[in-house]
Amino acid sequence: MLDEEGLRQAVLKGDRDSVRTFVTAALDTGVDAVKILNAGLLPAMDVVGKRFGAKQIYISEVLLSARAMHAGLALIRPALARAGGGADTKPVVVLGTVKGDLHDIGKNLVGMMLEAGGFTVVDLGTNVSAQKFIQAVNEHGAQVVGLSALLTTTMREMRQTLAELRRSAGTVKAVIGGAPVTQEFADTIGADGYAPDAASAVARIKELVAPA
Repeated sequence: MLDEEGLRQAVLKGDRDSVRTFVTAALDTGVDAVKILNAGLLPAMDVVGKRFGAKQIYISEVLLSARAMHAGLALIRPALARAGGGADTKPVVVLGTVKGDLHDIGKNLVGMMLEAGGFTVVDLGTNVSAQKFIQAVNEHGAQVVGLSALLTTTMREMRQTLAELRRSAGTVKAVIGGAPVTQEFADTIGADGYAPDAASAVARIKELVAPA
């Protein structure tokens, strides 16, 4: 039996021990791992994302919830893989901070929230060249690439990277973000989305991969 509400509340509170207890109890009674994911873990993180987007909670609280969710995910991952719910069936997002920029706090938060939302995340880190983005997109069959920049000087690199992605990586969608980035800049360079914060990035990426 799965205590769906109890599991969701444990994730919302960032209580890793309780999450493990609820997930273990559900697995021991034969509850399907996919149900644990879809009825407990993912809905809780969806609430977290919405609360963060509405500025009702802080980044620290998002991180606690994400870590609690990952504690549960670690327990069900083997069963998910056996059931065909492994990472290879999830939408793939490639993330990275563009060349010349070493900032990664916002990018890391986006990555955690995407993983919590059911995506496979390929995080290339910081100071990532256009060629590395292109290679990762092609290698992993990514549907979306997320470009981050925190310096006005590296926004130029964002423009160049996106131009090269358009030429070399087919129909991959691109979402950009970072402190100096604006919707106007995103429109100017032809990005598919702009995100002022992590919650917005996740919401926009979900829109881009949703069936037409």
